[in-house]
Amino acid sequence: MHTPAELLGPHGPFVDHVSGYAPRAAQQAMAEAVATAIEAYGTLVCEAGTGTGKTYAYLVPALLSGKKVIVSSGTKNLQDQLFHRDLPVVREALAMPIRVALLKGRANYLCVHRLALAEAEGRFTTREQVDELRAVSSWSRRTHSGDIAELGTLSERAAIWPLVTSTADNCLGQECPQFAECHVVKARRKAQEAEIVVVNHYLLFADMVLKEEGFGELLPSVEAFVIDEAHQLPEIAAQFFGITLSSRQVMELARDSVNEQLREAGDMDHIGEAAHALEYAVRDARLAFGAGLRRAPWHVVSSQPKVQGTMSRLRDSLDVLITRLELAAVRGKGLENCWKRAVTLRERMALLLEQENDDYVQWFETYSHSFALHLTPLEVGTTFSTHQERFKAAWIFTSATLAVGESFEHFCQGLGLHDVSTAQWDSPFDYRHNAVLYAPEGLPLPDDARYTRSVVDAALPLLAASGGRAFLLFTSHRALNEAAALLQDVLPYPLMIQGEAPRSELLARFRAAGNAVLLGAGSFWEGVDVRGEALSLVVIDKLPFASPGDPVLQARMASMRARGKEPFRNYQLPRAVIALKQGVGRLIRDVHDRGVLMLCDPRLLTKSYGKAFLSSLPPMARTRDLSRVEKFLAVTTTRAKDERVAS
Repeated sequence: MHTPAELLGPHGPFVDHVSGYAPRAAQQAMAEAVATAIEAYGTLVCEAGTGTGKTYAYLVPALLSGKKVIVSSGTKNLQDQLFHRDLPVVREALAMPIRVALLKGRANYLCVHRLALAEAEGRFTTREQVDELRAVSSWSRRTHSGDIAELGTLSERAAIWPLVTSTADNCLGQECPQFAECHVVKARRKAQEAEIVVVNHYLLFADMVLKEEGFGELLPSVEAFVIDEAHQLPEIAAQFFGITLSSRQVMELARDSVNEQLREAGDMDHIGEAAHALEYAVRDARLAFGAGLRRAPWHVVSSQPKVQGTMSRLRDSLDVLITRLELAAVRGKGLENCWKRAVTLRERMALLLEQENDDYVQWFETYSHSFALHLTPLEVGTTFSTHQERFKAAWIFTSATLAVGESFEHFCQGLGLHDVSTAQWDSPFDYRHNAVLYAPEGLPLPDDARYTRSVVDAALPLLAASGGRAFLLFTSHRALNEAAALLQDVLPYPLMIQGEAPRSELLARFRAAGNAVLLGAGSFWEGVDVRGEALSLVVIDKLPFASPGDPVLQARMASMRARGKEPFRNYQLPRAVIALKQGVGRLIRDVHDRGVLMLCDPRLLTKSYGKAFLSSLPPMARTRDLSRVEKFLAVTTTRAKDERVAS
């Protein structure tokens, strides 16, 4: 029996099965560490730099173990990549025809029952919605999996999807008239029978914590959990260990109540009247919060008469609907389900508006036409470790960004992990020769009103030297929009701005253009893979400290101070270091890539904590000399042109 390291080595099967495959010592070492943890039912926390090949490093020992393994990813994109690309390659290379399954949350699967309701209701206000419904109806007759990602002609954010997919709230379960055709049930059945199951973090938490997604019977049989993109776990855990009530949930309840009343109790018009009154109450509540997008502690608005009045009316309207649904519940399972959902939402609302607990923070956020109320725990470690210990299983947590310097303390403490083995493997890419870190001189501090303009002015010479081919990453959408306005009429290259199109479409355009400049924030800092000549410059405007006005951050900092801890060193700084590592990771994605990282924030070199950021970055050359950077980019640009001509 060959070891994982041998199988991934120069005489292993991957050399013949994977085009361009090159054995990497770090990958082999990680595979052995993962195999040891799985065999011993241990806990391994490991960081594998970009290019290590960590996916194969955990998939090979997972398949060889003979154990039931769940592999969890941070995003649905990586989940699909794991299942449709990486797993088939590893299975074929190892000649192991074991059973694998892809399992997503129920909202990712077509609900045959709700599609029938949408078709019967027919109340669509735009031609676009009608066309979307027709596309879904046509696809529903062809699909075997019901995975909405199959229908590539419709965006995952299309308005039709919430109407034809189910949630834990509105699913009728075994009482559904189309239960035998349920795509969610079929997917779960395959997961039960498989040795390797690929999920994402949201699905894993939904069932582990809330028992919502219905594969709870699967989890006790799992002998190993591999958590990729594990740096996302603490924030996701905080969401699932808390409570949220959104206006969208209430509006969906109102709409479903009307639909089920028409289907199951056509003579009970008073249900529709109560549902419409609830919709008006939700809209009034949104207006009470004021215009614009906000995130703030609940106490900021809770004493305002307008907010108090609309919240009271919202509670009363929900109570009226509950009373009428309770009377109608005997008429059909759809109405019974709506009644139970309404009761749950009313209980949740009471907790959110009335509970005062030093272990939680009450806060709200508003969007253009909606709002959400939240009760978020300040610490998740104890709760997570309690859930983790329920399973006799190995736990492997991995990411390209888990450590601060060489320490995993921040990550492990955040999740309450103990008795942990840790390991760190640097990227095999030659950063010393292929990358340059440029810190421009003369920029003001980030709180200066001229800061974003100064960043743009400092970036323009580099954009000219690189011939476009750049990402500009911002820590706020406000700065992104300001930079976009400044660059709109001065760049001779295609300018692409986050929000103009779905991320995948923007990235496809960026790669195809070959000389584009893309402006992004948030989601563009991680999970974005652009290899080759299309990207040679990454500009980061500020060190990515979380907004000090964030209500959850404020409460966590206050709680830490009360316990004698220093929140900046113990919480804010480690989070910012890990976030910066994610952004920096966009630059070099392949052994042949070359590029410049421009870090604009002067605090990197003027503040003592700048050393924490610098020590966590790859070992690239550093300079403040603009001419040196321009020469480096000129060589890179020339190479890119020569490669285009040669191809």
